[in-house]
Parts: sequence; structure tokens; C-alpha cells
Amino acid sequence: MTRLWTADPISLLPGPLRNRASAIGALVRDRLPRFGSPLRSTRLTSWLGIALAVTFSVCFVTGLTSHLIQHPPSWFAWPSAPTQLYRITQGVHVATGIATVPILLAKLWSVYPKLFEWPPVRSIAHLLSRLSVFVLIGAGLAQVTTGILNIARWYPPMPFFFTVAHHWLAWVAIGALLVHIAVQLPTVRAALARAPSPHPATDQPAPPVADRDRPASPVASDQPALAAATNRPEPPVDGTDQPGPATAPGGRDRAEAAGTGPAMQRRGLLGAVGAAVGVVTLVSVGQTVRPLSRLDLLAPRRPDIGPQQLPVNKSAVEAGVARADDRYRLHIDGPHPHTLTLAELTALPQHTVALPIACVEGWSATAHWTGVPIPDLLALVGAPAGSRLRVESAQRGGLYRAAVWPAAHCHDPRSLLALRLNGAELDLDHGFPCRVIAPNLPGVMQTKWVDRLVVLP
Repeated sequence: MTRLWTADPISLLPGPLRNRASAIGALVRDRLPRFGSPLRSTRLTSWLGIALAVTFSVCFVTGLTSHLIQHPPSWFAWPSAPTQLYRITQGVHVATGIATVPILLAKLWSVYPKLFEWPPVRSIAHLLSRLSVFVLIGAGLAQVTTGILNIARWYPPMPFFFTVAHHWLAWVAIGALLVHIAVQLPTVRAALARAPSPHPATDQPAPPVADRDRPASPVASDQPALAAATNRPEPPVDGTDQPGPATAPGGRDRAEAAGTGPAMQRRGLLGAVGAAVGVVTLVSVGQTVRPLSRLDLLAPRRPDIGPQQLPVNKSAVEAGVARADDRYRLHIDGPHPHTLTLAELTALPQHTVALPIACVEGWSATAHWTGVPIPDLLALVGAPAGSRLRVESAQRGGLYRAAVWPAAHCHDPRSLLALRLNGAELDLDHGFPCRVIAPNLPGVMQTKWVDRLVVLP
């Protein structure tokens, strides 16, 4: 069983088939693109892989948190305090996802030649390792791409519901990452345990020599071209078989001493990747960190631009909502249902709180909201302690026209049915005549244009 697990599949073939497969493989290998670079090394790839594992893990944990808040299972409970918690977790999620882009591109560049190595499968263990790599690459690229499209709110390229697809792809990506870590951990530990090598070839595994120790075949004697290809030694996978000035005898040490050899250049490459991460973070994190908002070149929202100096994702026109007239009524369904006019809502005791809107796209902004505390409305209809609340919008379409609030938020005195924003009547795009606002909830659950509240057990 152990031999089958680690054996080269070609070696298990009968003699004539084994030789023919080896000869064909040699021809295919010689025609593969190499895209060589002296900067590639196992050590460089290991450092990039560690950075990628960190960013993927952070994105997975924070993204899963956001998903559980919006689609909570029975065992999950999300608190209403601290007020800024969701703002932080989702801001970290989006900022880390954007910072992943240069790391992922550098990682793919560093392993690109290995994607074309021959033979493509050397054993069952090698097959599983390669499958995990391709699944990880596909899922990682899909996650980053769809995440950026969602940040930009550009949905035509995604003919699926982003939230569900992003959630399940995250599980695929993290599963493939764990398999890849388990397979590559010995290689990574060995690469990082030794001092950096100035020569890329010492950091690369020795390339297999085609048909070594294999008997000659009548097929090879009948086909000279195949025989020649079979006996030709395989060049390094990264194409560094042609020595340059830095790798020529005597020149390598001089290049390293001058700080221009491959090892120093690899450090420079890592530094360039780190600088790219810093730049993309600096020009996008301003949508969450207000002092950096003027540097917000890549993010689609600035926290101080929009109606009443507050951004909106969906306008009233996009939602198909017209301005309410004097016939507006708020329906509250509970043990003792009530229907309230806008004038009656305005006559109820009003409170003002400072709360952020924190959206899944990563932007957030704090504003002062004035309105009727949600606990007062629950008491008005005789809702029992621990009740939850379904908030329904006058917007008749869309997956987020209604939201169910956890009990902790329903009974928090800072949760409001807001009628005013920053001291002024709500703009229509912000939900006139009223919207809900609560601490530590995603923006998609802060429903606008509210026309019904339903008390749930």
C-alpha cells in the first residue's frame, strides 16, 4: 500500500507502455514554457505562502462572522456591544482582502513554473497535493475577484448571489489551504531553517532525469527522435540553466557582497510586495478609517460624501420607493398591534445616539440619529422579554427588504426607529420617513423606508 501511495504512476505500467509514456512525456516537457527567473526559490515561495495563509485566515474568520450575523443559526448569538465591533471586523475583512491581491500575484509568479512540471503526477500523494494546489488557486482567485467586484458594487459579471457564493467558496479555499499546508509543511520548514542561498538552484529540488534506470525499449530504437528526447537531461523548472553574471563562477560571491545577487534581489522582491500591500491598504482603508479618507483612491465610498454627508449604497430610485405622503402608517404587529402615523411617531419620546453605519463592502461612517427607541415600541405592543423583531421595508423587491434583529439589539436602548439624521429630517435616500439603526449590526440589517415591525417569539 505504501509503495502504491508513493510510486510513480508511469513506473507501474507494463514495459512497452512505460517507455512510450516516458518518451512522449519528454517531448511534452521540452515544449513547456519555462519563464525562468533567478529570483525564484523555495524560501521565497515559503515566505509568500506564510503571508497568504495569514491573510486568507483573517478573511475567513471575519467573513464567517459577517455571514453568521446575517444568517444566524440557532446556536449563534451576536451582541449589541461593543458598538464598533462589526465596523472593525468587516473593515479588517475588506482591507485584508484587498491587501491579499499583491501577495497572491507574487505567490503565483513564484510557483508558476511548477504548475507545468513533468511528469504532472508522480504518485497518488503527489496527485492529491497538485489537486489541492489547483483548487486553492481557483478558489483564491475567485474569492479575491468576486470580493473586489462586490466592494465596487459591480454585479453584472457575477450571475449568482454573491453572499452565498462567497461564503461557500471561502470554505473550499480554507479546506484546500489546510491540505496544502499539511503537504508542504516539511518543505517550508526545511527552506526557512537554512540560511538564504545566493544561488537559486540550491533552493530548488533537484529536477528528475527522464527515464533514469529504465530499460531501453524497442519503441525508442524505432523512433530516434523519441529516443533522443528520452535521454536528454531535464533543465531546472525555473529556467535558470543559463548562468548569468551573478551566477558565473566567482561572480556570484562578488554580486552578493555588492548587494546585487539573487538572495539580495529576493529580499528586495519581498520588500516590494510588502510596499505594494502598504500602498493598496493606504489608498483603500480610508473608507473605514476616517482620518485617511482623503487618500481613499481605490475604495468606492468616502465616509463624508452622500446625502446629509453620509454615503448610501442604494438610493430610493434604485429601490423603487417614492416619498411617503400624509397617508403613511407604521404597522407594529405584536400581542397588542398598533398603527402609528408619522405625526404620532414624532410625538413619542425621542432619543439621540451616535452610531455608525458599517456596510459589508467595508465602508463605515458615524452619524447622530434621533428617533423612538425600539424597546419603547416593543413595550407599546406588549412584546414579551427576549422577543426578536422582523423589520420590513416599503421596498417591495430585493433580498434585503426585510431583516430579523436578534433580541439583544431589540432591547438595547440605543436601537432606534430613526426619524432624523444629524439634526435634520431623513433624506429620502436615507429612508424617509423612518429607518432603523442599531449598534453593532451590518448596514444591510439597518432597514430603510420602514413600514412594518413584526414581533417574533
